[in-house]
Amino acid sequence: MTTTQKNITLIGAGAIGSHLALLGRNWALSAPVSLTIVDFDRVDKRNTEAQFHSRMGLGKNKAQALAQAMQGLFGVKAKAVPHKLTADNVETVLAGADLVLDCVDNAPTRQLIQAWASRHEVACLHGAIAADGSYARLMWDETFVADAGGEGQATCETGEHLPFIGIVAARMALLVKAHLETGERNGLHVHPGGVVLV
Repeated sequence: MTTTQKNITLIGAGAIGSHLALLGRNWALSAPVSLTIVDFDRVDKRNTEAQFHSRMGLGKNKAQALAQAMQGLFGVKAKAVPHKLTADNVETVLAGADLVLDCVDNAPTRQLIQAWASRHEVACLHGAIAADGSYARLMWDETFVADAGGEGQATCETGEHLPFIGIVAARMALLVKAHLETGERNGLHVHPGGVVLV
């Protein structure tokens, strides 16, 4: 078990990312962890149906609302970066990260994250879920290929697939915990009926 501090940067505080922060709030038990949450979007009413955001966060920036909830509910401190990750700021926003968690919903940003992680040789775990809640991929950078296309679809808008989102986030949290403890990098394909190790 490592005792050196790990700087974790979570990009995307939506369906997967918000629940990942919730379920990963005890990562600091495995190693000293500093958490940064990056998201430019704001919490709206429909987000409360499929994301770990409440009515108290309505209108607030998602990164700031999630950091505030983590502090208020669990005493977990997180730094919030309320900006969109772009080619102009990626070096600044991700500077110092030891582990990057990609929970965004569009290919261009995933590709930007992947290029940065590869360039700086930083571990990066990608979490991608189909908009209809039928399938998810949790893949480390070296085996992940972003889907082609532009802006992604919002994931599971109505909350119909909230239990599956929870399963995906929980599996991703376990992968992060294992990586912090042993350095392992196992990937998973997840569907409502089971999990496949890849």
